[in-house]
Amino acid sequence: MRSLFLILFLMVSTASYAGNEIETGKAISWLELVDAGNYSASWDEAAPFFQEKVSSSQWVEALNAVRAPLGDVTSREVTSATAHTILPEAPPGEYIVLTLTTSYANKAQATETVTLMRVGDDWRVVGYFIK
Repeated sequence: MRSLFLILFLMVSTASYAGNEIETGKAISWLELVDAGNYSASWDEAAPFFQEKVSSSQWVEALNAVRAPLGDVTSREVTSATAHTILPEAPPGEYIVLTLTTSYANKAQATETVTLMRVGDDWRVVGYFIK
């Protein structure tokens, strides 16, 4: 199940990225769906590339197994953001990888990684990992 979260975690080309409110806001909005237990809605909001790799039912099952037991988010902070044009097993494109330090009711500290992909004029999630 954890491999479902590691859809696009490893990075090949890395560029410094100062972060942008738009991309960060998209990631946080998407995470709020996950936080609220709206797992199927988070799948609906993900990039088509993500949806091709993981079915909605697989995604819901994985989050019920891994994310739900962590409980409510008590704090979350973006700690880094990097831009990429190449990621393993992904088409060339524009990507932003955000790393967040997050505390949950049932886990004092975790690292979340959210990978966004530019889809037209929008940014959509293509990867999510909790460590």
